[in-house]
Amino acid sequence: MVLELSKIIPFFSSASEEINSEFAKNCMAQSFKKGVVLSMEGDSVTYFPILKSGTIRVYKVGSSGQEITLYRINPGESCILTISCLLAKNNFPAIAAVEKDCEVLLITATTLREWIKKYDVWAEYIYNYLSKVLMNVLKIIENISFKKMDVRIIEYLIENFKKKGKILQLTHQQIAHDIGTAREVVSRTLKDLEAQKNISQSRGKIIIESPKELGKKLIYLQ
Repeated sequence: MVLELSKIIPFFSSASEEINSEFAKNCMAQSFKKGVVLSMEGDSVTYFPILKSGTIRVYKVGSSGQEITLYRINPGESCILTISCLLAKNNFPAIAAVEKDCEVLLITATTLREWIKKYDVWAEYIYNYLSKVLMNVLKIIENISFKKMDVRIIEYLIENFKKKGKILQLTHQQIAHDIGTAREVVSRTLKDLEAQKNISQSRGKIIIESPKELGKKLIYLQ
């Protein structure tokens, strides 16, 4: 199967035949199952990854064992920390694990550096991508530093409601990992929201009963 760069990353829709050919020739595909840890903190970085399918979660673990999700990598995306490490020749500073069975396209670090020097479109893609994901990471830092936990939990529910609808397949532990808090804190806040009939819950599932009231509550708490 010939890999077409523009079909994997729309940014390259106007890329030349030479760039597409180089990509197809130098790309290696690998598949990984859910739960596989791809990189640990301190690992050396030798490949530039592009996700073709599935989901990868990149996160940090604090001294207490508490996790916080930095970002997720979805199809057509790469990993900002990997890019940064490749360019600066540093070790990986977080953990990357497969959240949903995935296929990853891998390009050697040497090849990526050559493409950035040789092709303006690759340099533009890398720096645009770094800027885009960095803004998301800064948003996480801002949320942790300045927002109350109940506000962050409600924002998380509203954001997921907009993406996935009123039925959310989420556990309290997943939410805790994503926003960087203890599961007990999430459970307490969700219990309060359930008592107010903003949500209802069953095992591994949260149902948004009143998104409008959740929005009002968010405005009030802020």
